[in-house]
Amino acid sequence: MNKAFDRSAGIVFLAIGAAFAFGSRSISSSAYGSNVGPSIFPLILGMILMLLSARLIYEAIKYPNNKNDSSKPKLDYKRFGIIVAATILYGLSMEHIGYVISTFLFLLIGFQTMQRDRWVSAIIISALFSGGVYYLFVVVLQGSLPGLPDWLGL
Repeated sequence: MNKAFDRSAGIVFLAIGAAFAFGSRSISSSAYGSNVGPSIFPLILGMILMLLSARLIYEAIKYPNNKNDSSKPKLDYKRFGIIVAATILYGLSMEHIGYVISTFLFLLIGFQTMQRDRWVSAIIISALFSGGVYYLFVVVLQGSLPGLPDWLGL
């Protein structure tokens, strides 16, 4: 564990979270056809990022210093590249194939990139998460997300 890096990253992400939360106040409070304003999502994301960053800073300060461990962690560029490519494709495909399908595929790729042998649980978690978030945001909160594509005929 690199305490200096973790502490620095925690401070940077804390500042980014604060910027998200502060910047969300300048977004209009209502959106056409939605009872959930566009400022809610960045505000919640900023608050979550600030909480996680505070936790990272706390853990970096609390973690004992181990001078004997001089081994550097091995960087996994292949997994990193797969996740970056999946994120880019996720952003580009959401309008064409809808939120539920694109989020399901993105999560499935992400789970399989991190741990290949758990197909069934990855499919179940990806489906429940993408469908659950869509239901919560669109049906319960009456927001708007890209639905299923028209070419599916559903």
